[in-house]
Amino acid sequence: MNTGKPKLLDQMKNVMRIKHYSLQTEKSYTQWVRRYIYFHNKRHPDEMGALDVQKYLSYLAVEQHVSASTQNQALNAILFLYKNVLKKELGSIDAIRAKKPKRLPVVLTVEETLLVLSQLSGVKQLMARLLYGSGLRLMECHRLRVKDIDITAKQIMVCNGKGFKDRLTVLAETVIPLLEEHLIRIKALHKDFLGRGFGEVELPYALERKYPNAKYEWGWQYVFPAKTVSTDPRSKVRRRHHVHESSLQKAVKNAVRLSGISKNVGCHTFRHCFATHLLESGVDIRTVQELLGHSNVATTMIYTHVMKKPGHGCIAEQQRSCDQALMLKALSIINNLHSVFQCVMDCRGAAGGVFVGADSISAHIKIRNPRKARSRGSGYRVIA
Repeated sequence: MNTGKPKLLDQMKNVMRIKHYSLQTEKSYTQWVRRYIYFHNKRHPDEMGALDVQKYLSYLAVEQHVSASTQNQALNAILFLYKNVLKKELGSIDAIRAKKPKRLPVVLTVEETLLVLSQLSGVKQLMARLLYGSGLRLMECHRLRVKDIDITAKQIMVCNGKGFKDRLTVLAETVIPLLEEHLIRIKALHKDFLGRGFGEVELPYALERKYPNAKYEWGWQYVFPAKTVSTDPRSKVRRRHHVHESSLQKAVKNAVRLSGISKNVGCHTFRHCFATHLLESGVDIRTVQELLGHSNVATTMIYTHVMKKPGHGCIAEQQRSCDQALMLKALSIINNLHSVFQCVMDCRGAAGGVFVGADSISAHIKIRNPRKARSRGSGYRVIA
């Protein structure tokens, strides 16, 4: 029996599971650490320091030409290893960093969105309509459980979203009939799987020990379960899981191709459209922030740069209106000048004097504040 210390990557996996990191993050972080070790000829990370990390990050930016987000992900994985597994402080890391571009999200118009949705069918269309109608992320939609949907209140509870945060979002009325029909079919399928001994589902954290029968309950079942059972990569238990995310991604890509839309559209685009179309319809940005689950309103503000603001489609008409307003204002000023000049000439002829005005123009006219002119009289002086 091997009672030795677990391998480094196994230690790292255990720490991430203690901190409830997702399986995707676990796979990504361990892969980056493995690449980091192989880059330094399989040296143990405990023997390396900040300079070695700098060399690897610079290699990614200069020779591999990776994006800023990819380089940051590699850095986060290595920092997690040193801080949480090796308990070692690296200090300052002065590596060549890839510059993160400031990109705007791709957003479809309402017509384009409906066109893409019309190219989908069945469960895939229902999932895409939830992405668009509720602003869900891809994995938030796949991990929905029956208990999270409140059809009466027209709300969806997103549990353990990005950043381990729960939030409430809306459930579109047009989706409810399709969703109810789908749940009836899934419930019948669940009963069939229970009879075959495969009706259990994974529960978060230690709820399975606290409530042994909860894994068979209808409320805990996935809204979009897989057609067959599979083996859990962590517990190695065979049971039903939700459908794989790649199935919806492929369906959306095919729908975009059939729609003839040339924009770079993916599943997350529906979330961008949800936020942008709400702002265009006049919904307060703070409300949109809460529905999306953003911690900072500055993240939601990016949609104000891509929304179809009032008047963007009639810039020429606005410019003409502005020119007309300026012309009318200019004509009004000219008429006032003409009246003042005529008044001055009349006064000059009557008094036989010369009109004097400070900072006068060639006609020796000084225009003062109209309000002051009304309170003080004409506002002009005639000197004999």
